[in-house]
Amino acid sequence: MSRTLTSTPAADGFHVPSELGPHAGCWMLWPERPDNWRRRALPAQLAFAAVARAIARFEPVTVGASAGQYRRARASLPPAVRVLEISSDDAWMRDVGPTFLVDAQARTRGVQWRFNAWGGLYEDYALDADVAQKVLELAGCERYCAPLVTEGGAIHVDGQGTALVTEQSLLDPRRNPGLDRGRVQRLLERYLGVSRVIWLGEGVVEDETAGHIDNLACFARPGEVCLTWTEDVRDPQRRVCAAALERLLEARDARGRRLRVHRIPSPGPLYLTWREARGILPRPGIRALRPGRRLAASYINFYAPNGALLMPLLDTRTDAAARRALQHVFPRRRIIGVPAAREILLGGGNLHCITQQQPLASGRS
Repeated sequence: MSRTLTSTPAADGFHVPSELGPHAGCWMLWPERPDNWRRRALPAQLAFAAVARAIARFEPVTVGASAGQYRRARASLPPAVRVLEISSDDAWMRDVGPTFLVDAQARTRGVQWRFNAWGGLYEDYALDADVAQKVLELAGCERYCAPLVTEGGAIHVDGQGTALVTEQSLLDPRRNPGLDRGRVQRLLERYLGVSRVIWLGEGVVEDETAGHIDNLACFARPGEVCLTWTEDVRDPQRRVCAAALERLLEARDARGRRLRVHRIPSPGPLYLTWREARGILPRPGIRALRPGRRLAASYINFYAPNGALLMPLLDTRTDAAARRALQHVFPRRRIIGVPAAREILLGGGNLHCITQQQPLASGRS
């Protein structure tokens, strides 16, 4: 059993490194929930398997599956992908898994955030709440337990002392009633090991996570940010993007730099179809998915394994432009489009949401 620490990462010299740094591997979970995934999660399982196979070309992948799904997951995934029995309520490893930390001595630890299913999106989340501890024990990492309800998709860092978040998510009263912005910021500084928090306002329109940053914006490297963008002034997303751009251009990072912002085209708008909605079973305590509901689609929700970048393919009208934009920002990475991303989007997230990188600690930031 890995040790639970009573100090904070910042006090111990730990910080969350950039996601674009080298990875020791990637963690995922296996989908099976029939009230979140259509057709009893069979199409979602094919999509997750495709993502795991793509990532495994560049770094080790571990997939956690329930006891009832272990054999199916093992048979669906190549031998190079490790499959372990890890119970969960759903498959969003980014949000229920740990946030990994490193220090100058090349040690790796992890933060376990408090989890309440995105402010009560569904009622049964006890298994999800234990996933971070299980992953850290399997990884052999010591653990910090943060006194803050949040999720991995709600935070993004540059690895040099700056965090990027949204007010909509971090200040959500369903997550942390009674905590004001100052208190939340101090907790982020202590548990992420950062000295500057850049606050954006709202997240992507109709994002059921209540505004996760990983659909809206992310660091491409220190001093540079990718921002989802639409030129359509009639789209309510335009107001959100414009407000975020204004704040980013006014901000300075932990080292005093002004930010360069790369605008990444937004897909859609995309909507849930009748055919897709028919395959999702109703269940008390979880949000209803109705035909015509707007999907929170974004190319920012990518995953960057060692030497590559997996981007969701979501809209034939914008996929090529988004790929070109990402290739311009990441010229040394191989950009790989994932056609199965629409299936993951139907469940409420995308590639970044279903993955969690474990950094390769090198002793450097």
